[in-house]
Amino acid sequence: TFPTDFERHHDSAVDTPWSLADPREVRAAFRDYLDGLMLAARSGFDGLIFTEHAQASYDMSANPSLTAAALAYATESEGLDVAIYPAGRSLGKTREPVRVAEEYAAIDTVSGGRLMAGFPVGLPYDACLNNGIPPIELRPRFDENLALILREWSEDTPFAWNGSYSQLPSVNIWPRPQQRPRPPVWLTGIGNPATMQMALDQDFGFNYLSWFGLKTTGPRIFDRFWELVDRHGSPRNPYRLGLSQVVGVAGTDAEAVRMFRPHVEYLFNKGPGAIRSETLAIPGTIGLQGLQALMRDPTDMGIAEKLRTIGFDELVDMGSVIVGSPRTVLDRLVEVVRRFRIGNLHAMLQFGSMPRQLAMDNIGLFASEVLPKLRGVWQDEQWDHHWWPERLGGRPRDVTTGAAAEGAAR
Repeated sequence: TFPTDFERHHDSAVDTPWSLADPREVRAAFRDYLDGLMLAARSGFDGLIFTEHAQASYDMSANPSLTAAALAYATESEGLDVAIYPAGRSLGKTREPVRVAEEYAAIDTVSGGRLMAGFPVGLPYDACLNNGIPPIELRPRFDENLALILREWSEDTPFAWNGSYSQLPSVNIWPRPQQRPRPPVWLTGIGNPATMQMALDQDFGFNYLSWFGLKTTGPRIFDRFWELVDRHGSPRNPYRLGLSQVVGVAGTDAEAVRMFRPHVEYLFNKGPGAIRSETLAIPGTIGLQGLQALMRDPTDMGIAEKLRTIGFDELVDMGSVIVGSPRTVLDRLVEVVRRFRIGNLHAMLQFGSMPRQLAMDNIGLFASEVLPKLRGVWQDEQWDHHWWPERLGGRPRDVTTGAAAEGAAR
């Protein structure tokens, strides 16, 4: 844990002094992180989701393939049928797209076909400051790297690649993914219409985070997404959309507030709130469509500018976090997923400065008292889930044809 005044003197990414860290605490944090994910797998969760943030003190996950590989092996060894979902390898920053394709293919192989492949464009500070990518290259590099990876997974014979950022005489990865022609692909974004449109055009899932306050951002981001779905001529299948939501569950509402308040404030004040806003919006990193959307209405970013100093009560009021008894949490989550047609809820149950036991209790209570009652939210509409591993009940489409027609399950 950092000093109480950390956010007044330091940023949480790029240049955070390592001298503030205790290596023993860092080692324990990694073990607790993996133990929490394995507890979730043993407790009946459908999947395990984790992120990528390099040179960041608030989320030490420079390469989520490491976490994915560990979980793929451990869950397969224990017979735990859960999806393995690294929400990122940021493709806008990588100079090694072949390695990314190989790593994900290996993870899909070890897990027996349970990978969900997350590919965010990438945070500007990470791509441009940490990795030296020119800002104007961020989006086109992502586009090219993604196209290359998808081709690497689907083709059975070697091919040459002559792109703007990679020139490769022979591309022939070993192994190929178990899931054919490819694992489900998911994009995480903050509401850029171009990212949403790509998800629709290529039949990817789209994931959004609650951090900026769903009370403000939810109607804008999700209503925009479903309007694009309508224009695209696709059905409003809720399973094409995901939400990552910070959640704290305790016996009563009062107990939950008391237990989670300091850890929620620690997460937001010393984590995303302590990233300088100018490093998240470096000129040139946002394409024209996204820039136009921001200029028309900057409320897409919600309470982002306040996160360094914001308090618990406002975070709850704005929907950045949901905290309470099992009944309170369930009611609020059902309200959110129904209002915005969210078919994949990613509950963030291990966050901030939470001690190990509190995180484990949060995971366990959510699994026993909330999760079972959430499963049937969309059963009445009987949709197929096309963005989920087939081994786990997903119904993949023939993505090679680009088919968009779909109806309710029969």
